[in-house]
Amino acid sequence: MTTHADHPTTPTDPTEFWEQRYGGSDRVWSGKPNPLLVREVADLTPGTALDLGCGEGADAVWLATQGWTVTGVDISRTALDRAAAHAADAGVTDRTSWEQHELGTTFPAGSYDLVSAQFLQSPVALDQDGVLRSAAEAVAPGGTLLVVMHGGWPSWAEPHEHSVPGAVFPTLDEVMTALDLPEDEWKVVTLDGVASTSTAPDGRTGTRVDNVWRLQRAA
Repeated sequence: MTTHADHPTTPTDPTEFWEQRYGGSDRVWSGKPNPLLVREVADLTPGTALDLGCGEGADAVWLATQGWTVTGVDISRTALDRAAAHAADAGVTDRTSWEQHELGTTFPAGSYDLVSAQFLQSPVALDQDGVLRSAAEAVAPGGTLLVVMHGGWPSWAEPHEHSVPGAVFPTLDEVMTALDLPEDEWKVVTLDGVASTSTAPDGRTGTRVDNVWRLQRAA
């Protein structure tokens, strides 16, 4: 089987890869916020938020509708344009802004009450550990770092579907080790693996585990 990584028409440059990914269809994602984001921010007081790898803006727009002032960041200009259009349709243009960054190379300035990285996993080059450490540094005193990642392949996936070069599924402990946060400055609020129903493109169903890290910085 030829994978996307060795297919001659699939770029390995991150910007080109994600531009091709978003440019290949009118919409890639559902437009709905990630359920684990919704769950974890329900008890937080809205403030400023940074959404890393915001894609087409569903999470950022939802946060803005809840009263947050959100900066969405993505590598793809096409994705950011769609995110801005989504924000306009939702009437939250005044509470959203959009920045293009290749995370690991450049990172948005400032500090935020919430820094969210939802499924920041890439089949092409990404300094995941470095980006997450930068994300932690961007959390304001008293603020929250929220990271959600797939913990593995869905149960319905065939063995050959697992052989994707560059696919990384860090464990709960591995991310905590990579972050290396001072215990006297950070509190672990959520450290959990959550199983949910997953549906294959052909209709097969199964389960998939997503890992959640919610950490609060001391005020």
